[in-house]
Amino acid sequence: MGRGAIVPPMQAKLQRRQALTDVRRALVLDAARAVFLDAGIEGASVREIARKAGYTPGAIYSYFESKEAIYAALLDESIQRLQTAVADAPQTEGRPDLTLAAKAQAWFDFYAANPRELDLGFYLVQGMRPRGLTSELDHELNDHLHQALRPCEDALRALGLAADVALQENTSLFAHGVGLLLMQHTGRIRMFRQSADALFKTYVAQLVGRIGGAAGAGGVFGGTV
Repeated sequence: MGRGAIVPPMQAKLQRRQALTDVRRALVLDAARAVFLDAGIEGASVREIARKAGYTPGAIYSYFESKEAIYAALLDESIQRLQTAVADAPQTEGRPDLTLAAKAQAWFDFYAANPRELDLGFYLVQGMRPRGLTSELDHELNDHLHQALRPCEDALRALGLAADVALQENTSLFAHGVGLLLMQHTGRIRMFRQSADALFKTYVAQLVGRIGGAAGAGGVFGGTV
């Protein structure tokens, strides 16, 4: 066996150590999620997260450098699950309209089924304003969220939209869907006697119809809308 090679017993030991680290990290994140949902980013503390996880604050810092880093890790895991849900939605060859509908419905359903993920993602645990994260973390997480929503943007481009217009429409689609989800989450949708899911499906159908109508009329897809 060559010099520096890891013998099986050592490899098994390293694997056990990594598995233990992963379990402890998961426990910290579970505790942090509960604390953040209760107190928000500003009201939370590493000490309280540690107490809830059953560790000392010093042990927490061996996994995360700050409570902001913990919050960012929670958001990143949430976005990864969102990305998986969108990626798993069917993509119909030659039918970007069906692909768009499936991909958009996937992220809408994800947040509809997991409203706490929406709370964490939009810092709604302590009111409607971003707080607590550094600009670097915000930029990184926003980029990950954009990548999760990219399949919708790709479908819009496949429908004939220029890149800048596809981005605008995808932004509007996400904003519309999140607005409906917030109304559903807070119960305000009931005052209109409407279904958030039905309204979202209608919006997507109208979006596809509008794009198709513009294409049939020889509309210009570049520039502003």
